[in-house]
Amino acid sequence: MAAKTNCDNLFSYFQLCGKLKHLPRTGWVLRGVPQPENVAGHMYRMAMMSLLFTSNDGVDRDKCMRMCLAHDLAESIVGDITPSDGIPKEEKYSREKKALEHISTLISQEVGQEITALWVEYEEGSTPEAMLVKDLDRFDMILQAHEYESEHQQLQLQEFFDSTKGKFQTDTVKKWVEHLQTIRNK
Repeated sequence: MAAKTNCDNLFSYFQLCGKLKHLPRTGWVLRGVPQPENVAGHMYRMAMMSLLFTSNDGVDRDKCMRMCLAHDLAESIVGDITPSDGIPKEEKYSREKKALEHISTLISQEVGQEITALWVEYEEGSTPEAMLVKDLDRFDMILQAHEYESEHQQLQLQEFFDSTKGKFQTDTVKKWVEHLQTIRNK
């Protein structure tokens, strides 16, 4: 059997990225949300939010955008694992790291290392960029919950808001959360 060509590897990478366009976010599926958003849509909105930040905010905006696009890439292989799946955090981390190691074999070493480093940085949450992206991840979730509650009056998604209480770290996103709460309370 002939070895895969570079284009074969790239197309495998493209297909994995494409899976995210069709992978519904598990939390919404479990709550019975009709036609729930997919992982790619979540990553896209986060990346668009990251465009609003500049070096004046103390972050590298381009790095944040890349981190938004990389943070859930492993889900193309392992799926969208949520706390309700009962999988320990260490196991989730291990599965996602292994998936990223595989994905990295499909693309250039430089890009593979960058994606993996962005994912590790996000998981550790210790840099200003990672803290912002984690905030954007949580904010997108509660904004999406609000949108679903507004669209489907029967849905009660307060648990998503409750799960983020006290976890936001960046001033701008904290302001967005406060404004969202004001909107919800109208």
